[in-house]
Amino acid sequence: MVNRTYELVYVVQPDATEEQVNDLQTQVEQIVQRMGGSLEKPEIPGLTGRRRLAYEIGHHKEGIYVLNVIKGGGDLVKEIDRRLRNVEILMRHLVVRVDEDQQRAARARTKRQEESRRRRVARGLPPERQPGEGPQTLDDSDDVVDFDGLEAEV
Repeated sequence: MVNRTYELVYVVQPDATEEQVNDLQTQVEQIVQRMGGSLEKPEIPGLTGRRRLAYEIGHHKEGIYVLNVIKGGGDLVKEIDRRLRNVEILMRHLVVRVDEDQQRAARARTKRQEESRRRRVARGLPPERQPGEGPQTLDDSDDVVDFDGLEAEV
């Protein structure tokens, strides 16, 4: 069995009780465990997940969003999808495979770091950035850029 990473997002009706949302989350966790997968980042559903919908779904303008990161195989995703189609309080659900995107981002990060090291060595600097070594620039950092004292993630 190939172990892949998926994100499961589902939107529950806003009039659902916290107990109903927790029961649904428990069902998802049980399916994942029974099918040999693992739940990496279970988000605790509650009032913090209540958000305004981009468009009205069944006369509802709000919904309770729940996000789960799941590791497992394709049969696990098929079973979760099959089960969630029959839940009445559920308005929408979506399962997305994210491991390829994470691998692509890791390759791009490594490439940026290597390019930064190469440029630093060409300028006569040590390959790695030293603590307290002036303001950050785009080619010296892979996470944060400093524009006039304002930090922004890249």
